[in-house]
Amino acid sequence: MATWLTVAPGVHQRRYDPFDISIVVIEGAGGLLLVDTRVQPNEAVELAADIADRFERPVRWVVNTHAHFDHTFGNQVFGPGTVTDAAIYGHARIAAHFAAFEGPRLTAWRADPGREPERQWADVMLTPPTHPLAEPLVLDLGDRLVELRPQPPAHTDTDLVLFVPDERVWILGDLIEESGPVMYGSGSFPLGWPGVLDDLAAAMRPDDRVVPGHGRVVDRAFVQRQAAELGLIADRFRRAHTSGSTAAEALDAHDDWPIPVEGLVGAVERAYLALDAESETGA
Repeated sequence: MATWLTVAPGVHQRRYDPFDISIVVIEGAGGLLLVDTRVQPNEAVELAADIADRFERPVRWVVNTHAHFDHTFGNQVFGPGTVTDAAIYGHARIAAHFAAFEGPRLTAWRADPGREPERQWADVMLTPPTHPLAEPLVLDLGDRLVELRPQPPAHTDTDLVLFVPDERVWILGDLIEESGPVMYGSGSFPLGWPGVLDDLAAAMRPDDRVVPGHGRVVDRAFVQRQAAELGLIADRFRRAHTSGSTAAEALDAHDDWPIPVEGLVGAVERAYLALDAESETGA
């Protein structure tokens, strides 16, 4: 059974199935900040009840770490016009990502309800942030500040990191994953991702606490290791592309990939598209 883990005073994580999703609540004198909203509306309703049972203050702010469905399809339960009536913050490109990826995915799922009969895709209303961010922003929760930092393209082009400076807690979403391998999902940027993690790790202290999108709380050393693994993957893709190897040959060239090779099929295809574009433009 999921329970709230206190990561630091006033900062709490709860890991929900399916997908072992990290939900974070940050307490402030002015209310609660909720990070991500689960997979579908009925799960978000359950989340709202769990929050009400555990905390005395209401949710006043919601922040999406990125656009993927398992982190945003509960937005409609918390946003303007609901009982919660919270402001929703997220990367400025989430609406565009919804149009390109999550919307078509939702349409396909609705067209084949027998594929996942336990899901309630018909109830989902895509709800992008009411406060889209292209630049960093500091939210004042009343007695503490929380920094929202949109990131360059990495896991997606919608990644946003939260930093709680008074407790040195970082919330990275799916830029890192602890309970499974990183996912090169829809809209990933395999070549740029390692550098984004390198820059984040450079801003961290060794004892900072880091909350991943899936899994237990980790530290800077974990972020550095995952950055190195993603960097190895990106370097191999670049070398294979330069040598004229096909994407399939690039994957077949090694049997010691840091993550299961089946998880790299989409990654190498996206990397090759980016490298082809670089070649055409002379970048």
